[in-house]
Amino acid sequence: MSVRVVVLKGGLSAEREVSLNSGKACAQALREKGYEVAEVDVSRDMGALVKALTPKPDAVFNALHGRWGEDGCVQGLLELLQVPYTHSGVLASALAMDKQMAKTVVAIAGVTSPKGLVIKAKDLAAGDPMARPYVVKPVREGSSVGVRIVREGDNQPPISVHGWQPEQHLLVEPFIAGRELTVGVMGDHALAVTEIRPVGAGFYDYDAKYSHDAKVAAVHVVPAEVPPVIYQGAMAASLAAHKALGCRGVSRSDFRYDDTRGEPGRLFYLETNTQPGMTSTSLVPEQARYLGMSFPDLCAWMVEHAACDS
Repeated sequence: MSVRVVVLKGGLSAEREVSLNSGKACAQALREKGYEVAEVDVSRDMGALVKALTPKPDAVFNALHGRWGEDGCVQGLLELLQVPYTHSGVLASALAMDKQMAKTVVAIAGVTSPKGLVIKAKDLAAGDPMARPYVVKPVREGSSVGVRIVREGDNQPPISVHGWQPEQHLLVEPFIAGRELTVGVMGDHALAVTEIRPVGAGFYDYDAKYSHDAKVAAVHVVPAEVPPVIYQGAMAASLAAHKALGCRGVSRSDFRYDDTRGEPGRLFYLETNTQPGMTSTSLVPEQARYLGMSFPDLCAWMVEHAACDS
């Protein structure tokens, strides 16, 4: 008897297009592995989603990204329906989506992160909340949506330029010079360390993550060319974050590595993604492939480890 899997994709967040691509790729990969697959573009109509999950599939592959799909909301519905699903559960998803809360929890596990503060977007009109350069990002968004680096000499634009709402909570952190590292976790072990090298003087923003344009897309170097102590430190920190937040399945943690004063430098945890991208340019599939696991095998592993929290 074939295993029935429903792939949830699309959704309502700013990452809808990426989720559509992730869902399509994962559905095709699962079909290659022999699964019976249905794809559902998730909307606000929960009745339609419940209907799409009736009769119950053997598992749900959650390919949603961002708010409502990655923050515990859809996970809660799947828990009520008692349908096993991929990635993390309700609590871990909600914790990881709130960047400041995630940093607080992960710090208990001994993982170091930049000391930031949370303000409302409207408060930026009063002036710099800390010394420049600093980073401003929405507390509850993914994929670098709405992230801005404020540097010396910048003219701070109106809030509306970045789509921030006046009452929206933003996380402000000191800008850490150096390099961008990321580590995927699969089950109970870290995969590899990737260095992300943005093109030119940019940073790893939304376009750099998902564009196929060589003028915009970042370069991924796996394994990262960093000292062994930093490589192992990033691997250990990502696994510690995964466990501290209560993640299951696949996650990915991002770091800044400050080597501007020489090697080895200092490693700083930024955030954990409980539902990292699953497109052709995504980081976790690249790391799995580096270790000899194909994309279809990775997707199949995720389905095999689908579960409910309760």
